[in-house]
Amino acid sequence: MKSIAKYIFLVFSFLLLSKNAQSQSSVIDSLKKELFSHKKYDTTKVNLLNSLAYNYNDFDIDKAEEKVKEASLLAKKLNYSNGIARNYLVMSNIHITKAEYPEAFDNGLKALRVYEKMKDYSGIISSYGILARVSIYQNELAKSLEYYEKGLLLAKDKDNLKGEGAMLKGMGNVSLYKGDLDLALDFYQKSIVINKKINNKKEYLSALNNTAIIYNMQGRSLEALDYFNKCLVIHREDNNKQHIATTTLNLSSVYWERYQHEKALTLLQESLELSKELKDKRSTAKCLVNIGAVYMDLKEYPQALDYLNKAVSINRSINNKNGLINCHNQIGALYLLKQKPNVALTNFKTCLELSQSIENKVKICYSNIGLSEVYFVLKDYSKALSHGLEGKKTADELKLLPQQKEVTLILSKTYEALKKYEKSFIYFKLHKTYNDSIFNKENIEKITQLEYEYKYQQELESASNREIKLTKSVESTSLDLKKSQRNSLIAIIIILLVSILSASLIFYLKLRNSKAENQNILIEQKLLRSQMTPHFIFNSLSVLQGMILNKEEKKAVSYLSKFSKLLRIILENSRDKTVLLSQELIAIENYLALHNIEENEAYNYSLVVDKSIDILSFNIPPMLIQPFIENAIEHAFGTQKENRKIDIHLKFANSILICTISDNGIGIDTLIKKEKSQKKSLATTITSERLKILSKDFKMRGSMKIEDRVKFNEHGTIVTLVIPYKIEPAE
Repeated sequence: MKSIAKYIFLVFSFLLLSKNAQSQSSVIDSLKKELFSHKKYDTTKVNLLNSLAYNYNDFDIDKAEEKVKEASLLAKKLNYSNGIARNYLVMSNIHITKAEYPEAFDNGLKALRVYEKMKDYSGIISSYGILARVSIYQNELAKSLEYYEKGLLLAKDKDNLKGEGAMLKGMGNVSLYKGDLDLALDFYQKSIVINKKINNKKEYLSALNNTAIIYNMQGRSLEALDYFNKCLVIHREDNNKQHIATTTLNLSSVYWERYQHEKALTLLQESLELSKELKDKRSTAKCLVNIGAVYMDLKEYPQALDYLNKAVSINRSINNKNGLINCHNQIGALYLLKQKPNVALTNFKTCLELSQSIENKVKICYSNIGLSEVYFVLKDYSKALSHGLEGKKTADELKLLPQQKEVTLILSKTYEALKKYEKSFIYFKLHKTYNDSIFNKENIEKITQLEYEYKYQQELESASNREIKLTKSVESTSLDLKKSQRNSLIAIIIILLVSILSASLIFYLKLRNSKAENQNILIEQKLLRSQMTPHFIFNSLSVLQGMILNKEEKKAVSYLSKFSKLLRIILENSRDKTVLLSQELIAIENYLALHNIEENEAYNYSLVVDKSIDILSFNIPPMLIQPFIENAIEHAFGTQKENRKIDIHLKFANSILICTISDNGIGIDTLIKKEKSQKKSLATTITSERLKILSKDFKMRGSMKIEDRVKFNEHGTIVTLVIPYKIEPAE
């Protein structure tokens, strides 16, 4: 059930607004200076007040309202049509931020009427954009699309590229709300091309952000992370609070997908504080839903429910159906985790009804998957199957990889309950394929690298800015000191101090980057380990499934009993960074015994530990040895049916802990020639990567070597592991 809650978590915020490319704070400062120096109460003052209110909207909503009212009074007093129309648009933007949609729509219509009388086509296009945005928020997607299409036709007719880019992005937003992801991507890409051409940075970033949302929904988290980070760097430079809040909310979902809850919560808290400051109810509700989802994953259910109920209250107050769907989906998932399926069922049914009412394919998919899981728990397998297949159909159509992974597992469990074992096995294999696509080595490495590069870039930019300020300070001081010879000594001292500060800054930066790199090593290590346990479980369950299909009931029961004991040990061990060597050895012995049940005592094995090793004092990383034993069992013996041996030997010499795993099979060289491939198993690849990372983490050598025993005039393969360790005296 945790996985359903996980994918419902993806409550994103679309960037619908656009601003000029200049830093928001600098724009506001410049406008304030102009307004202060402009004493006349004329049309110029109206324009300045409108512009100031517009820019304050993403920064300080109270000041935005104050300035827009001043502009309105003066524009009407002067009977200044352009200023009045512009004022209506700015008011509409403010009402949208505050989720006051009827007022926003009314002001948009007023602006449209004034611009139509003036035949101001640029203003008409902007009015269409405002009316379309409000219609989206009021769940009137057909009306929204109609306004965007009108705006697009007019923009093309008048060669207004800025308007054309904005309308295309808006049409992408409508498609995204409806769940037409491919169509949305097409609109966004067209918008990006146009806005790049005219150097409209903010509109370009908005389309980029919304593209990243789709990528993350489809499980393309690497591309999503890259896009979100690019947007966030620029929004922080501009100090655009509205867009920072939106992007941090979206970025948090990527980290939560990777089980990095602390980072997700940090970003969500930042987004929540900014949304509250801006009085943005819609964004505030989204943050509350996502924070609730994180606390669900951390099993802090009362706290999670509190956040979700607050989000429900806000979404009801602004009639936000999309937000209510997200809330009820999440609450349904929560009650299923709390083993209250009937309450969960009510919430998921509400979700489906609301999703169908706004024709949102993605939300319909989520709801069907949730209902499938609830009906499975209630043992209504017919309905579980019906909703599961419907969810799978939509997930395949929209290429929603996370949902494909989740629903195939539910379908596998449902078919197994219906005793349709062949179909159950097919869906289980599909589930494993989707899971491996999400958690693959390449993505883990690239995500870690991207995060490190992003942090490093931020630090460099920060250091560069400080250095520029210090240099300017020195230059300014030097110019003043030239006026007086007696102050030359002070100039030298200041320059020396600046040099010392710069050197200290560089040292501090290197130290910070080193810490960030170490943190990313730990993250990557956890992610690699997180693949190891599912890999073992999938293989074991496949064996058990085969026994069931072959109707080997007694053997299956015995296997299941030992498997459950072993699974408990594996899960306990995989939670920790290190485990006692004694615990790891118990797991290995159980694993070997389990396979002998599978193959009817087909293996002779030995597990020898040198007397110099105190197994109650040595702590080692978990699940390092097991993958190579698994490889020996699966690949080493080929057609060899008798006298199959696997020997594990641990020795400690010269402060190095060495484990050898040897077999008397056909040998690695023969196996490679036979298969005409040097492809490594997933488990071996992951373990090899883990050892590289562990070497850095433990600050001692960790390595693996696989050799054919023919070089020692023997048969089989020998694996030599150098295992990083820590020694803690037994209590």
